[in-house]
Amino acid sequence: MSELIVFAFPDEKGASEMDGAIKRLQKEQLITLDDAAVVVRNHDGKVKVKQAMNLVGAGTVGGAFWGMLIGLLFWMPWLGLAIGAVTGAISGKLSDYGINDDFINEVAQTIEPGGSALFLLISKWTEDKVLDQLSTFNPKVVRTSLSKEEEHKLKAAFGAGE
Repeated sequence: MSELIVFAFPDEKGASEMDGAIKRLQKEQLITLDDAAVVVRNHDGKVKVKQAMNLVGAGTVGGAFWGMLIGLLFWMPWLGLAIGAVTGAISGKLSDYGINDDFINEVAQTIEPGGSALFLLISKWTEDKVLDQLSTFNPKVVRTSLSKEEEHKLKAAFGAGE
């Protein structure tokens, strides 16, 4: 089982500043990443995604995966009634992959303009130790669990390599 975890920050630098701590946790074998991405939401609301290539394991699912997933996470809440049927269909499909409406809405609301987030796809971790060490950064944490089947479906849907 994997976990998709979002560590959100009120400023644009918070996510990239956490990189060093994640690297240290990897060296201590407290966390094993499948992939990672840094998301910055400018003050005008535009979202930029950078794959965190400097982290061990990062890059295994691919930039297309993060671009599509994060694009859906940020656009879903604002699509609204104008295209409600399409929104429902996409939302329903993401639920098949372990990403439900609550997660989508919480992520979109958590990363406000001027903020940033570190998205981690974690395959193994010592949760209590990792969260304790990362708590010094004061992130808001949003997470969802993915079964191996859901993770494979999600990667396949977004064209990510295995």
